Amino acid sequence: MNLNQLRYFVSVASLSSFTKAAERHYITQTSITQQIKMLEETLDVQLINRKKRPIELTPAGEVFYREAKAILERADEAISKTREASNGFSGTIRIGYEKGYERSNLSARLRSFHKDYPNILITCFRDDTEGLAKRLLADELDVIFSWDSTNLRIEPGICSKIDMHSRLCVALYSGHPLANKKELKRADLKDDAILIMSPSGQKDSFGDIHFMKLYEKAGYQPKILLESNDIESVLMMIDTEEGVAVIPSYSVEKLTNVENIVFIPLQGEDEFEDIYMIWKESSGNPALNCLIKYGI
Repeated sequence: MNLNQLRYFVSVASLSSFTKAAERHYITQTSITQQIKMLEETLDVQLINRKKRPIELTPAGEVFYREAKAILERADEAISKTREASNGFSGTIRIGYEKGYERSNLSARLRSFHKDYPNILITCFRDDTEGLAKRLLADELDVIFSWDSTNLRIEPGICSKIDMHSRLCVALYSGHPLANKKELKRADLKDDAILIMSPSGQKDSFGDIHFMKLYEKAGYQPKILLESNDIESVLMMIDTEEGVAVIPSYSVEKLTNVENIVFIPLQGEDEFEDIYMIWKESSGNPALNCLIKYGI
């Protein structure tokens, strides 16, 4: 028994005619008659009463007609979903993003993508930059949104594009002497205790070294009170007036009810953080290709 036999039988049953069913499938009446006969022999059941005009289904044929229609509908659905998955119109995308990036407009862009591709499941995971890089290389994530503190982008087989060019800002407690300034320079912070906000889980990553050099360029070594990749903890310490921090502006865009902290733009051509969308060239996930082409 095969799907073609089921289709021929359903056509014969719905049209009450071997001739019309044969015309529907562009085969001879003899061929479709033989296929139905083979189907009956396989089932060892008579499905059609051929003595009647027009032909009628036997009681067993009535049951099999309903079941055959259901089988064909399910088979067509399976074929459709398989083709959709092959074209990237369904499936799953595992997305990783660095801590703090949930406050950017990433969620709004993913929401727009989901509306256009409702059959693609988007799963999201938050981690530091080293964790994201490792999970991408281990095929545990399909794509990550990360400040490339590990120089992952220079690895063979890695693809990337800039997702956001974010200016840096200074987070100060509202009673700080510089809290009323419209803009600040890194040099203005030389007398302050600095809370280092790093997306890295390490203290000597490529990215951390880059930003430490910016302090050197400003003419001083910072008085580092704490290094953390947890922005919530950094902001809490600023709120208690223990220090100040330089943080990317995207990480505070959606903050509400911040009573004792102000955020002031940081001047300087190097005072920015680029977030990259990074994925493996060898990814075989067609749903990811949809996301990339979508231009999110």
